[in-house]
Amino acid sequence: MTTEVKASHILVKTEEEAKNLYDEILNGKSFAQAAKEYSLCPSGFSGGDLGYFGRGMMVKPFEDAAFSMEIGEVSKPIQTQFGWHLIQLNDKK
Repeated sequence: MTTEVKASHILVKTEEEAKNLYDEILNGKSFAQAAKEYSLCPSGFSGGDLGYFGRGMMVKPFEDAAFSMEIGEVSKPIQTQFGWHLIQLNDKK
């Protein structure tokens, strides 16, 4: 059973921004570079890296998405009270 995941994310204000970035990443743009350029979260400076986290450490929509993904996958836009996120799953343990 997965108890922790390692993820990166990009936080933007609008669904449209998130969708545009999702398309750019699918077409070859580096997730880390997109995070550095566009993310409103301080983690953007480190390519969006959030490190490892367990259940109960993130808001539920974000956590549910991260724990349901496969390593290397990039999520479609996910809305939380903070804005719109794209998540890249980097590892599970």
